Amino acid sequence: MKTKFCQYAIEEHLTSEQMKWRRNHPDWISAHFYMGEFIYSAVAVEKGLDNTPPPEAQRAIRNLVRKLLEPLREYADCPMGMHISSGYRCEELNHLVGGVADSQHLKGEAADIYTFGSCRLLEALQQSRLNFDQAIYYRRRGFIHLSLKLTGKNRRQVIIK
Repeated sequence: MKTKFCQYAIEEHLTSEQMKWRRNHPDWISAHFYMGEFIYSAVAVEKGLDNTPPPEAQRAIRNLVRKLLEPLREYADCPMGMHISSGYRCEELNHLVGGVADSQHLKGEAADIYTFGSCRLLEALQQSRLNFDQAIYYRRRGFIHLSLKLTGKNRRQVIIK
């Protein structure tokens, strides 16, 4: 029941266009993130790969969204949102995009995020008390890799490349 209550509370603030779009994308995890954006990959589509995460990875994605991404989005006050450029990756996709062999993307525990405007995610993350495993800021490429372990201790590791 709690999930339905939260869903209705969120829907009260949506425009009719947003409601229509949302009805066509029923896999919402939170107010601003849906499972499809963690699964979609242009490379996977081009290569004909099934990038559907297994149940445990889907659980990890939901954990990542609910405990890190959605709270960070609210804390950082990103007026133009946070956008996923890479979420879950099956093994073949991870290999094709040059991901490391033990990438947290393989488990659904990581997402590469970009924003528009003046939203400063790394600073906001460091100021917040949110738990995270890694925050890797790629300055030249303009995105931040954020991860949160589903189980085990998170390292709170910040790396700037």
